[in-house]
Amino acid sequence: MEKMLVVVFDNETKAYEASHALIELDKEGSIAIFAEAVIQKNNDGTVSMKRADDRFPVGTTGGTAIGALIGLLGGPIGLALGAATGATAGLVSDLYVAGIDQDFLADAAAALKPGKCAVVADITEEWITPVDTRMEALGGVVFRKERQHFEEEQRARDIAALRAEIDQLKAEQARARDERKAKLQARIDELDRKLQKKLDQAEQRSEELKHETDAKVQALKKKAAAAHRDAEAAINSQINEIRKRYEHAEATLRSATAKQLRKVAAKLEKAG
Repeated sequence: MEKMLVVVFDNETKAYEASHALIELDKEGSIAIFAEAVIQKNNDGTVSMKRADDRFPVGTTGGTAIGALIGLLGGPIGLALGAATGATAGLVSDLYVAGIDQDFLADAAAALKPGKCAVVADITEEWITPVDTRMEALGGVVFRKERQHFEEEQRARDIAALRAEIDQLKAEQARARDERKAKLQARIDELDRKLQKKLDQAEQRSEELKHETDAKVQALKKKAAAAHRDAEAAINSQINEIRKRYEHAEATLRSATAKQLRKVAAKLEKAG
């Protein structure tokens, strides 16, 4: 199963040793690494990227899960756990992209104190013992969380909520006096802009998820081709799981955008 992994160390040397150990476990087939980086917490609470390993199929930026997680570990964690308003909304969105919950983020962030380093990775593993044994031997504190794929459902709910509010305002506008109609229209226009932004973000995430999924599947296929029969079956099962998750995410995101496109088409047809 796919997991987000954060292992905290007292110094950079141990973190690099741990990174090397994870790479060895990947080569052995004990885990599969999709993205991996070494980071350090600065005295001001921000995070510095010490190394991002480009040997793995998924990068650490551009909407990826590991990029979102690294950003969260270097952000104002207390705000990220609060209401999703203003700048905080971006932090909550990163929680969705990373596929983690607030408890995991709070625990990992609390351990990653200023001056400490961490190895952050997006992996698949069936057993926790190989990673835990190697990391604990190096003095690492291990945090892991199975990726939760609730991002797409939340985006769809956000879009549906905006649509419902717009429809309600339009119904009120139809019954309003002339002097009130203009104010309601201004609010409708504002919500329409927000809705379009949500739809654009959903479209962008659809492309990012496709790229990420393709990269992961290709990496696992290479492992399967070189693996023994038993290991090959397990890897193929992981490939199927990743594909199913992507198909569900794609269907959810497409459904959210398709409903809006149908509404626009209906309006144009009626106007014609």
